[in-house]
Amino acid sequence: MTFLGIDLGTGSLKVAIVDESGREQAAASVAYGLETPHPGWAEISVQTWWRALCEAAARLPEDLRREVQAIGFSGQMHGVVLIDANGEAVRPAMLWPDTRALELLEQWPEPQPNPVAPGMAGPLLRWIVQNDPQSARKTRWALQPKDWLRVALGGAVATDPSDACATALADPAGAWDRALLDRLELPHEWFAPLAPSYAAGGMLSEKAAQALGLRAGIVLAMGAADTPCAALGSGLASDGDALLTTGTGGQIVVLAEHVPQAVKGLHRYRAASDHWYRMAAMQNVGVALERVRGWLSYEWADAYRDAFGHASGSTSGNASGDALGDERSATASTATGLTFLPYLTGERTPWLNPAARGGWLGLALDHTRGMMMRAAFEGVAFSLRAGLDAIRASGATVTTLKLAGGGSVDARWRQLLADALNVELYAVDCPNAAPRGAAILGGLASGHWHASDLAALAPGATRVAGPQGDAALAERYARFLDLYGRVESWFGETPLR
Repeated sequence: MTFLGIDLGTGSLKVAIVDESGREQAAASVAYGLETPHPGWAEISVQTWWRALCEAAARLPEDLRREVQAIGFSGQMHGVVLIDANGEAVRPAMLWPDTRALELLEQWPEPQPNPVAPGMAGPLLRWIVQNDPQSARKTRWALQPKDWLRVALGGAVATDPSDACATALADPAGAWDRALLDRLELPHEWFAPLAPSYAAGGMLSEKAAQALGLRAGIVLAMGAADTPCAALGSGLASDGDALLTTGTGGQIVVLAEHVPQAVKGLHRYRAASDHWYRMAAMQNVGVALERVRGWLSYEWADAYRDAFGHASGSTSGNASGDALGDERSATASTATGLTFLPYLTGERTPWLNPAARGGWLGLALDHTRGMMMRAAFEGVAFSLRAGLDAIRASGATVTTLKLAGGGSVDARWRQLLADALNVELYAVDCPNAAPRGAAILGGLASGHWHASDLAALAPGATRVAGPQGDAALAERYARFLDLYGRVESWFGETPLR
């Protein structure tokens, strides 16, 4: 007996099969690119998603596919797919990086239960009504990406609270805000009924079964957004359980038994279970470090070496003879007042400012590339700390964080994160957390597992770093916050709502 999880991501589709004990048995992924027909647009044809699913499924072992008892779904949050009465897509799907609706955010009255961003379904649908009446006339349903996929496999037209509450069109519990729909002139009939993420949402059709090499008639779970699925797959099951995910951006998720307190820049959404979760979303983690690495002409191994020094404490120079590889030179940046703001693409938590920008301040003639790289790593860690501070301000006590997918493999970067965030870090033995969480939802929907089993299904986690009480680092974090406050007015005023 196995369960299939499908994660419909922004840049790739991933699938994973887990066994009846929740252990991953096979996984595959297929990458694809976004379409940008106009500046600021982010779209994709749903046929691209379908082809990726068929290709990814074909890479899974046939014997495991034959044993699949249920399918669960995970999907990128916020975007929207318009379909007609026959289930055909009216136009390409619009996705969360899309900014075409930025000027429409002022139409959302304050206060809102969560920050409103232009790539959410609400602003995108308002843009459709105002600018693409032909598509609006053809539309029967406005679906979230993972809900479109479930419908395409033969499932029910429905959504779950974890996706609905992130559309900027629902109350904190996920129920559609009918008054807001009227204000925005969005037809009520576009919006699908709600059911729990772990509920059954139809059965796999014969046509879809043939395309995927599965048995027809197996249960399709409702599914959930990718962040709560990754939390579920990583073992978050109880109040206070917390997860740090670092990729292009960074997310810190903390489960809550009840709706969390509102804090500026903090997202409060429904989890894949009956919990809530707080989420701090930081846009500039991997994207900022990658760009800095390119600016400074580094290979990653050399970037880590020159920013942190050799783990053994030895020193070495580079071919040009400067002291870039010298551990003392790299760490000397901690005493020179060099600060890096990583906000190259704006920022969500805690500033809610898409116009925020970054760079180094405090550069002097004696600074080396290694010092600049070290400052960049610290700046990214400080941006994550600012997000975690927003979570702590909402009433959560966070002393331990799991690292999704094992987190960074570099021990020195992990140690910096532990010191900057003041937490114990545990790497989770789960490289495909979101599709695993989706597969667990399939097991719940089919009745194989129950909510009481979730804690026992948590994957193994290994402690990889803990805070060392670095007082100098704490002072540099205070400088970082002060610096952002002083320069924010340079960036213009286009805050998210």
